Amino acid sequence: MIKRIEVSDARYKLGGHAGSDAIHQDPVYSYAVTQLVDDTGITGFGLAFTLGEGNDLVCKAAHYYARQLQGKDIEEIMASFGTTFRKLSDDQQFRWLGPHKGVVHLALASVTNACYDLWAKKRGVPLWKLLIDLSPQELINTLDFSYLEDELTQEQAMQMLLEQQQSKPARHAILDTGYPGYDTSIGWFNYSDELVRENCQRAVAAGFKAMKLKVGSPDFERDIRRAHIVREVAGDSVKVMLDANQQWNLPQAIQICGHLKEMNPYWIEEPTHPDDILAHQTIAQAISPIKLALGEHVPNKVVFKNYLQTGAASFIQADAVRVGGVSEFITVSLLCRKFGIPVVPHVGDMGQLHQHLVLFNHISVGHEALFLEHIPHLKPHFLHPAKIVNGSYITPQEPGASCELISLIN
Repeated sequence: MIKRIEVSDARYKLGGHAGSDAIHQDPVYSYAVTQLVDDTGITGFGLAFTLGEGNDLVCKAAHYYARQLQGKDIEEIMASFGTTFRKLSDDQQFRWLGPHKGVVHLALASVTNACYDLWAKKRGVPLWKLLIDLSPQELINTLDFSYLEDELTQEQAMQMLLEQQQSKPARHAILDTGYPGYDTSIGWFNYSDELVRENCQRAVAAGFKAMKLKVGSPDFERDIRRAHIVREVAGDSVKVMLDANQQWNLPQAIQICGHLKEMNPYWIEEPTHPDDILAHQTIAQAISPIKLALGEHVPNKVVFKNYLQTGAASFIQADAVRVGGVSEFITVSLLCRKFGIPVVPHVGDMGQLHQHLVLFNHISVGHEALFLEHIPHLKPHFLHPAKIVNGSYITPQEPGASCELISLIN
């Protein structure tokens, strides 16, 4: 049973303009870390991602949630985690502070992710293996479908999973080949043009077949110039994505995206405010056939449902350290599968947790193995950092979800 809980505020200052984008000029990559320690000494680590200030508030809320699991057995918790998740996310003391968004939902992500890590460690397997070995019913029991019933019921999700069972073995090949990655660190916002060029050359040499540039400059000519630098270095066969990090208003987004079309971006990401679903629908229609990607700042399954209903997004970037953790991530993944939209996660975890989740998405849910974002800046801080070889994530073999931070290991 869960004997002890610890919640820690872990912050990592980045140097050399790493992590900068059009909105966040000086980010401090930070985690609200929940540790659930059972009576055998096994510890589950759970992360929620922030950019520094306010991380302590998430920690305080996570401690409140985690206390409610103390004294319970992890197998008992996970046997009906969907019920537990709904109970916690609708907690009457916290619901007014959300619901299902902001500090309290980030805190729930931290606790939820610790549960999944502890569960996998208790079974002695990597999280990806635990998830793909669950029966459809066992998996459904870990999910909460409330407020999705108009588009996806438990019964429909069960049928989707059952339909994938027969073809699952054929998709196990990804475990040997590795899951493709894309380099999101070639073009942070405050990098010079020269450094962007050098980084592109290094990414191509390292085997990446896709990469991403930050845009959203006050002078949109700078964005256009830099986008063409990336296309020139990468060549036409490499997928190049552009990320505005919510910088533009609607008229600006339509105008600037029209100019950026010339370099053939694979997608344009977060062109405007993440809550403005109808604006994204308008932009998607205006810039077609160029596609939109979004989800880094979408807080919950209900908003994702609305984005899918409007047809605004061609790629969904759900992040398990931003939504309510692994459980809600999987629920969103199933919803996307119903709509035929690929899931390409944002990786606030630096890919540590998501390398497990995309394998599950592909093998058990039947999503295309497109690629997974790679951000290398915090590798030295993880006990088992994600490994990239020739542009692909090597399948992790250690038990758990790969989220142990070295500084917090007792």
